[in-house]
Amino acid sequence: MAVPVSQAWTVATYVLKQKLMGRKKYPLVLMLEPLFRCNLACAGCGKIQYPAHILKAELSPEECFKAVEECGTPMVAIPGGEPLLHPKMPEIVAGLVARKKYVYMCTNALLLKEKLHLFKPSKYLSFSVHVDGQKEHHDFSVCREGGHDIAMEGVRAAVAAGFRVTTNTTLFDGADPNSVRAHFDELMIAGVESMMVSPGYTYDKAPDQKHFLGRARSKKLFRSILSNRKSTWRFNASPIFMEFLMGKKDLTCTPWGMPTFSIFGWQKPCYLLQDGYADSFQELMETVEWQNYGTESGNPQCANCMVHSGYEASGVNYTFGSLKGLMQTAKAIFFSKYEDEGAMKLLNEWKPASHGPLVQIASSPATHSASELQEVSGD
Repeated sequence: MAVPVSQAWTVATYVLKQKLMGRKKYPLVLMLEPLFRCNLACAGCGKIQYPAHILKAELSPEECFKAVEECGTPMVAIPGGEPLLHPKMPEIVAGLVARKKYVYMCTNALLLKEKLHLFKPSKYLSFSVHVDGQKEHHDFSVCREGGHDIAMEGVRAAVAAGFRVTTNTTLFDGADPNSVRAHFDELMIAGVESMMVSPGYTYDKAPDQKHFLGRARSKKLFRSILSNRKSTWRFNASPIFMEFLMGKKDLTCTPWGMPTFSIFGWQKPCYLLQDGYADSFQELMETVEWQNYGTESGNPQCANCMVHSGYEASGVNYTFGSLKGLMQTAKAIFFSKYEDEGAMKLLNEWKPASHGPLVQIASSPATHSASELQEVSGD
Protein backbone atom coordinates (compact mmCIF):
# COMPACT_ATOMS: atom_id res chain seq x y z
CA MET A 1 0.00 0.00 0.00
CA ALA A 2 1.02 3.64 -0.52
CA VAL A 3 0.56 4.30 3.23
CA PRO A 4 0.33 1.96 6.25
CA VAL A 5 -3.11 0.52 6.97
CA SER A 6 -3.10 2.23 10.38
CA GLN A 7 -2.61 5.64 8.76
CA ALA A 8 -5.31 5.05 6.16
CA TRP A 9 -7.71 3.98 8.92
CA THR A 10 -6.85 6.97 11.12
CA VAL A 11 -7.44 9.43 8.29
CA ALA A 12 -10.65 7.72 7.15
CA THR A 13 -12.18 7.69 10.63
CA TYR A 14 -11.15 11.31 11.18
CA VAL A 15 -12.83 12.46 7.95
CA LEU A 16 -15.96 10.42 8.65
CA LYS A 17 -16.15 11.99 12.11
CA GLN A 18 -16.06 15.46 10.53
CA LYS A 19 -18.85 14.42 8.17
CA LEU A 20 -20.98 13.06 11.03
CA MET A 21 -20.45 16.31 12.94
CA GLY A 22 -21.71 18.23 9.93
CA ARG A 23 -18.46 20.18 9.46
CA LYS A 24 -18.21 21.38 5.86
CA LYS A 25 -14.83 23.04 6.40
CA TYR A 26 -12.26 21.01 8.30
CA PRO A 27 -8.46 20.68 8.16
CA LEU A 28 -6.85 17.48 6.95
CA VAL A 29 -3.10 18.19 7.10
CA LEU A 30 -1.37 20.90 9.11
CA MET A 31 1.40 22.60 7.16
CA LEU A 32 3.84 23.43 9.95
CA GLU A 33 6.60 25.81 8.86
CA PRO A 34 9.08 26.13 11.74
CA LEU A 35 11.56 28.20 9.69
CA PHE A 36 12.10 29.75 6.26
CA ARG A 37 15.85 29.54 5.83
CA CYS A 38 17.18 27.03 3.35
CA ASN A 39 20.42 25.67 1.94
CA LEU A 40 19.05 25.88 -1.62
CA ALA A 41 17.65 28.74 -3.70
CA CYS A 42 15.33 27.05 -6.19
CA ALA A 43 14.21 29.21 -9.10
CA GLY A 44 10.52 28.32 -8.67
CA CYS A 45 10.37 28.78 -4.88
CA GLY A 46 8.49 31.69 -3.34
CA LYS A 47 9.00 30.71 0.30
CA ILE A 48 12.47 31.93 1.23
CA GLN A 49 12.63 35.51 -0.11
CA TYR A 50 12.91 37.19 3.30
CA PRO A 51 15.45 39.47 4.99
CA ALA A 52 18.12 37.93 7.21
CA HIS A 53 16.33 38.54 10.52
CA ILE A 54 13.29 36.58 9.27
CA LEU A 55 15.46 33.75 7.96
CA LYS A 56 17.09 33.48 11.40
CA ALA A 57 13.72 33.16 13.17
CA GLU A 58 12.20 29.78 14.02
CA LEU A 59 9.33 28.24 15.95
CA SER A 60 10.08 26.59 19.28
CA PRO A 61 9.00 22.98 19.88
CA GLU A 62 6.34 24.25 22.28
CA GLU A 63 4.88 26.59 19.63
CA CYS A 64 4.77 23.69 17.17
CA PHE A 65 3.01 21.39 19.64
CA LYS A 66 0.46 24.09 20.52
CA ALA A 67 -0.40 24.63 16.84
CA VAL A 68 -0.79 20.89 16.26
CA GLU A 69 -3.13 20.50 19.23
CA GLU A 70 -5.09 23.58 18.23
CA CYS A 71 -5.63 22.37 14.69
CA GLY A 72 -6.32 18.73 15.54
CA THR A 73 -5.38 17.13 12.23
CA PRO A 74 -4.17 13.51 12.14
CA MET A 75 -1.32 14.43 9.76
CA VAL A 76 1.38 17.10 9.96
CA ALA A 77 3.64 18.13 7.09
CA ILE A 78 6.79 20.06 7.98
CA PRO A 79 7.95 22.08 4.98
CA GLY A 80 10.25 25.11 4.98
CA GLY A 81 12.84 26.36 4.25
CA GLU A 82 14.85 23.26 5.07
CA PRO A 83 13.61 21.66 8.32
CA LEU A 84 16.91 19.89 8.96
CA LEU A 85 18.51 23.30 9.55
CA HIS A 86 16.32 23.73 12.65
CA PRO A 87 18.41 22.75 15.71
CA LYS A 88 15.33 21.44 17.52
CA MET A 89 13.86 19.44 14.63
CA PRO A 90 14.57 16.02 16.22
CA GLU A 91 12.75 17.20 19.36
CA ILE A 92 9.82 18.56 17.31
CA VAL A 93 9.47 15.33 15.36
CA ALA A 94 9.75 13.17 18.49
CA GLY A 95 7.05 15.26 20.18
CA LEU A 96 4.68 14.88 17.24
CA VAL A 97 5.32 11.14 17.03
CA ALA A 98 4.61 10.85 20.76
CA ARG A 99 1.26 12.52 20.04
CA LYS A 100 0.63 9.85 17.37
CA LYS A 101 0.53 12.33 14.53
CA TYR A 102 1.56 11.08 11.10
CA VAL A 103 4.47 13.33 10.23
CA TYR A 104 5.86 14.09 6.79
CA MET A 105 9.13 15.91 7.35
CA CYS A 106 9.95 17.56 4.04
CA THR A 107 13.60 17.87 3.09
CA ASN A 108 15.85 18.47 0.11
CA ALA A 109 18.01 15.71 1.68
CA LEU A 110 21.29 17.59 1.41
CA LEU A 111 21.75 17.03 5.16
CA LEU A 112 19.64 13.89 5.56
CA LYS A 113 22.35 11.24 5.57
CA GLU A 114 24.46 13.00 8.21
CA LYS A 115 21.45 13.71 10.48
CA LEU A 116 19.64 10.36 10.29
CA HIS A 117 21.06 9.28 13.64
CA LEU A 118 19.09 12.09 15.33
CA PHE A 119 15.77 10.42 14.44
CA LYS A 120 14.14 7.07 15.19
CA PRO A 121 12.21 5.01 12.62
CA SER A 122 8.48 5.01 13.31
CA LYS A 123 5.27 4.31 11.43
CA TYR A 124 4.36 7.89 12.34
CA LEU A 125 7.39 9.44 10.62
CA SER A 126 8.15 9.74 6.93
CA PHE A 127 10.95 11.71 5.35
CA SER A 128 9.36 13.42 2.35
CA VAL A 129 12.30 14.06 0.05
CA HIS A 130 12.01 16.73 -2.63
CA VAL A 131 13.26 15.19 -5.89
CA ASP A 132 12.07 17.06 -8.97
CA GLY A 133 13.06 14.52 -11.60
CA GLN A 134 16.03 12.75 -13.07
CA LYS A 135 19.52 14.09 -12.43
CA GLU A 136 19.72 16.87 -15.03
CA HIS A 137 16.18 18.12 -14.48
CA HIS A 138 16.42 18.07 -10.67
CA ASP A 139 19.76 19.89 -10.62
CA PHE A 140 18.40 22.52 -12.99
CA SER A 141 15.25 22.92 -10.90
CA VAL A 142 17.08 23.40 -7.59
CA CYS A 143 19.88 25.44 -9.18
CA ARG A 144 22.58 23.19 -7.75
CA GLU A 145 24.78 20.79 -9.67
CA GLY A 146 25.07 17.47 -7.88
CA GLY A 147 21.92 18.06 -5.85
CA HIS A 148 20.19 15.00 -7.27
CA ASP A 149 23.02 12.62 -6.36
CA ILE A 150 23.11 13.91 -2.77
CA ALA A 151 19.32 13.69 -2.42
CA MET A 152 19.18 10.12 -3.73
CA GLU A 153 22.08 9.12 -1.48
CA GLY A 154 20.00 10.43 1.42
CA VAL A 155 16.96 8.50 0.20
CA ARG A 156 18.85 5.23 0.03
CA ALA A 157 20.46 5.79 3.43
CA ALA A 158 17.08 6.47 5.08
CA VAL A 159 15.48 3.43 3.44
CA ALA A 160 18.40 1.24 4.56
CA ALA A 161 18.04 2.56 8.12
CA GLY A 162 14.39 1.47 8.23
CA PHE A 163 12.68 4.85 7.82
CA ARG A 164 9.56 5.48 5.80
CA VAL A 165 10.60 7.55 2.79
CA THR A 166 8.28 9.29 0.37
CA THR A 167 9.09 11.79 -2.35
CA ASN A 168 7.67 15.07 -3.56
CA THR A 169 8.10 16.06 -7.22
CA THR A 170 7.08 19.52 -8.42
CA LEU A 171 6.70 19.99 -12.18
CA PHE A 172 6.98 23.15 -14.24
CA ASP A 173 6.52 24.06 -17.88
CA GLY A 174 9.10 22.25 -19.99
CA ALA A 175 9.01 19.02 -17.97
CA ASP A 176 9.50 15.94 -20.15
CA PRO A 177 6.81 13.35 -19.32
CA ASN A 178 8.99 10.48 -20.54
CA SER A 179 11.75 11.57 -18.18
CA VAL A 180 9.26 11.95 -15.32
CA ARG A 181 8.03 8.39 -15.86
CA ALA A 182 11.64 7.15 -15.85
CA HIS A 183 12.11 9.18 -12.65
CA PHE A 184 9.22 7.26 -11.06
CA ASP A 185 10.92 3.99 -11.98
CA GLU A 186 14.16 5.15 -10.35
CA LEU A 187 12.36 6.13 -7.15
CA MET A 188 10.62 2.77 -6.88
CA ILE A 189 13.92 0.96 -7.41
CA ALA A 190 15.46 3.09 -4.64
CA GLY A 191 12.83 1.70 -2.27
CA VAL A 192 10.65 4.73 -1.57
CA GLU A 193 7.28 3.95 -0.03
CA SER A 194 5.29 6.22 -2.36
CA MET A 195 5.51 9.37 -4.47
CA MET A 196 3.67 12.67 -4.63
CA VAL A 197 3.62 14.80 -7.77
CA SER A 198 2.08 18.22 -8.33
CA PRO A 199 2.39 21.24 -10.62
CA GLY A 200 4.26 24.21 -9.19
CA TYR A 201 2.45 27.31 -7.97
CA THR A 202 3.02 30.73 -9.56
CA TYR A 203 4.67 32.47 -6.63
CA ASP A 204 5.01 36.21 -7.18
CA LYS A 205 8.33 36.15 -5.32
CA ALA A 206 9.84 33.27 -7.30
CA PRO A 207 12.95 34.29 -9.27
CA ASP A 208 11.80 32.34 -12.36
CA GLN A 209 8.37 33.53 -13.58
CA LYS A 210 8.61 31.94 -17.05
CA HIS A 211 8.08 28.25 -16.34
CA PHE A 212 4.86 27.98 -14.35
CA LEU A 213 2.19 25.78 -15.89
CA GLY A 214 -1.27 27.00 -16.89
CA ARG A 215 -4.22 24.69 -16.29
CA ALA A 216 -4.51 23.41 -19.86
CA ARG A 217 -0.81 22.58 -20.06
CA SER A 218 -0.92 20.99 -16.61
CA LYS A 219 -3.71 18.63 -17.62
CA LYS A 220 -1.96 17.69 -20.87
CA LEU A 221 1.31 17.01 -19.05
CA PHE A 222 -0.23 14.99 -16.24
CA ARG A 223 -2.45 13.03 -18.61
CA SER A 224 0.64 11.93 -20.49
CA ILE A 225 2.53 11.08 -17.27
CA LEU A 226 -0.18 9.37 -15.21
CA SER A 227 -2.06 7.47 -17.93
CA ASN A 228 -0.89 3.96 -18.88
CA ARG A 229 0.45 3.70 -15.35
CA LYS A 230 2.92 1.02 -14.32
CA SER A 231 1.80 -1.41 -11.63
CA THR A 232 5.03 -0.82 -9.70
CA TRP A 233 4.30 2.86 -9.10
CA ARG A 234 2.84 3.85 -5.72
CA PHE A 235 1.51 7.34 -5.09
CA ASN A 236 0.98 9.19 -1.84
CA ALA A 237 -2.06 11.14 -3.00
CA SER A 238 -5.80 10.81 -3.29
CA PRO A 239 -6.76 8.93 -6.48
CA ILE A 240 -9.35 11.63 -7.08
CA PHE A 241 -6.71 14.37 -6.87
CA MET A 242 -4.65 12.51 -9.44
CA GLU A 243 -7.66 12.23 -11.75
CA PHE A 244 -8.10 15.96 -11.29
CA LEU A 245 -4.52 16.53 -12.46
CA MET A 246 -5.21 14.38 -15.52
CA GLY A 247 -8.28 16.41 -16.43
CA LYS A 248 -10.66 13.57 -15.60
CA LYS A 249 -12.29 15.14 -12.55
CA ASP A 250 -13.44 18.63 -11.58
CA LEU A 251 -12.68 19.69 -8.01
CA THR A 252 -13.09 22.96 -6.15
CA CYS A 253 -10.27 24.21 -3.97
CA THR A 254 -10.45 23.60 -0.22
CA PRO A 255 -7.84 26.05 1.11
CA TRP A 256 -8.82 25.27 4.71
CA GLY A 257 -7.87 21.62 4.13
CA MET A 258 -4.16 22.27 4.66
CA PRO A 259 -3.85 25.29 6.98
CA THR A 260 -0.39 26.77 7.51
CA PHE A 261 1.24 27.82 10.75
CA SER A 262 4.61 29.61 10.70
CA ILE A 263 6.65 32.16 12.65
CA PHE A 264 4.06 34.75 11.55
CA GLY A 265 1.03 32.84 12.84
CA TRP A 266 -1.83 31.18 10.95
CA GLN A 267 -1.47 32.15 7.30
CA LYS A 268 -4.50 33.48 5.41
CA PRO A 269 -5.97 31.86 3.41
CA CYS A 270 -3.69 28.94 2.55
CA TYR A 271 -0.16 27.59 2.20
CA LEU A 272 0.40 29.43 -1.10
CA LEU A 273 -1.09 32.88 -0.56
CA GLN A 274 -0.20 35.43 2.11
CA ASP A 275 -3.18 37.70 2.70
CA GLY A 276 -2.48 38.28 6.36
CA TYR A 277 -2.25 36.15 9.49
CA ALA A 278 -4.52 35.05 12.32
CA ASP A 279 -3.56 34.60 15.96
CA SER A 280 -5.46 31.33 16.33
CA PHE A 281 -6.76 28.51 14.18
CA GLN A 282 -10.32 29.41 15.14
CA GLU A 283 -9.76 33.00 14.03
CA LEU A 284 -8.38 31.73 10.72
CA MET A 285 -11.45 29.60 10.04
CA GLU A 286 -13.90 32.30 11.12
CA THR A 287 -12.41 35.42 9.55
CA VAL A 288 -11.18 34.35 6.11
CA GLU A 289 -13.70 35.12 3.38
CA TRP A 290 -13.29 31.73 1.73
CA GLN A 291 -15.60 32.60 -1.16
CA ASN A 292 -12.89 34.95 -2.43
CA TYR A 293 -10.49 32.09 -3.18
CA GLY A 294 -10.34 29.20 -5.63
CA THR A 295 -10.76 29.24 -9.40
CA GLU A 296 -14.53 29.70 -9.09
CA SER A 297 -14.01 33.01 -7.24
CA GLY A 298 -12.37 34.69 -10.18
CA ASN A 299 -9.37 35.55 -8.02
CA PRO A 300 -6.46 35.88 -10.48
CA GLN A 301 -4.03 34.46 -7.90
CA CYS A 302 -6.00 31.20 -8.01
CA ALA A 303 -6.61 31.03 -11.76
CA ASN A 304 -3.98 28.43 -12.68
CA CYS A 305 -3.57 26.68 -9.34
CA MET A 306 -3.87 22.89 -9.32
CA VAL A 307 -1.49 22.38 -6.43
CA HIS A 308 -1.61 19.49 -3.97
CA SER A 309 -2.05 21.77 -0.96
CA GLY A 310 -5.27 23.18 -2.44
CA TYR A 311 -6.82 20.08 -3.97
CA GLU A 312 -5.62 16.95 -2.14
CA ALA A 313 -8.09 17.64 0.67
CA SER A 314 -10.73 18.28 -2.01
CA GLY A 315 -10.11 14.80 -3.39
CA VAL A 316 -10.42 13.22 0.06
CA ASN A 317 -13.59 15.21 0.75
CA TYR A 318 -15.03 14.02 -2.59
CA THR A 319 -14.29 10.41 -1.66
CA PHE A 320 -16.12 10.58 1.66
CA GLY A 321 -18.83 12.95 0.51
CA SER A 322 -21.08 10.33 -1.04
CA LEU A 323 -21.44 6.67 -1.93
CA LYS A 324 -20.61 7.68 -5.51
CA GLY A 325 -17.35 9.19 -4.31
CA LEU A 326 -16.43 6.05 -2.39
CA MET A 327 -17.21 3.84 -5.39
CA GLN A 328 -15.22 6.01 -7.80
CA THR A 329 -12.25 6.03 -5.44
CA ALA A 330 -12.38 2.26 -5.03
CA LYS A 331 -12.45 1.89 -8.80
CA ALA A 332 -9.45 4.22 -9.12
CA ILE A 333 -7.51 2.16 -6.56
CA PHE A 334 -8.21 -1.26 -8.08
CA PHE A 335 -8.16 -0.21 -11.74
CA SER A 336 -5.31 2.28 -11.67
CA LYS A 337 -3.62 1.77 -15.02
CA TYR A 338 -5.73 4.35 -16.91
CA GLU A 339 -5.07 2.98 -20.38
CA ASP A 340 -5.18 5.86 -22.85
CA GLU A 341 -4.01 5.62 -26.46
CA GLY A 342 -4.12 9.39 -26.84
CA ALA A 343 -1.82 9.84 -23.85
CA MET A 344 0.57 7.26 -25.27
CA LYS A 345 0.65 9.20 -28.52
CA LEU A 346 1.48 12.37 -26.55
CA LEU A 347 4.41 10.55 -24.96
CA ASN A 348 5.71 9.28 -28.27
CA GLU A 349 5.45 12.69 -29.94
CA TRP A 350 6.69 14.81 -27.01
CA LYS A 351 9.71 16.93 -27.84
CA PRO A 352 11.82 17.78 -24.78
CA ALA A 353 12.31 21.50 -24.21
CA SER A 354 15.87 22.75 -24.05
CA HIS A 355 17.07 25.02 -21.29
CA GLY A 356 20.14 27.12 -20.73
CA PRO A 357 23.05 26.30 -18.47
CA LEU A 358 22.43 25.65 -14.79
CA VAL A 359 22.71 28.87 -12.79
CA GLN A 360 23.13 29.08 -9.01
CA ILE A 361 20.96 32.00 -7.88
CA ALA A 362 22.89 34.05 -5.35
CA SER A 363 20.98 37.28 -4.91
CA SER A 364 19.26 36.47 -1.62
CA PRO A 365 20.39 35.90 1.98
CA ALA A 366 18.64 32.53 1.65
CA THR A 367 21.45 31.27 -0.57
CA HIS A 368 24.10 31.02 2.14
CA SER A 369 25.93 27.71 2.28
CA ALA A 370 24.73 24.89 4.51
CA SER A 371 27.61 25.48 6.95
CA GLU A 372 26.78 29.20 7.20
CA LEU A 373 23.13 28.47 7.82
CA GLN A 374 23.97 25.91 10.48
CA GLU A 375 26.07 28.55 12.24
CA VAL A 376 23.11 30.93 12.15
CA SER A 377 20.79 28.26 13.55
CA GLY A 378 23.21 27.22 16.25
CA ASP A 379 23.26 23.64 15.02
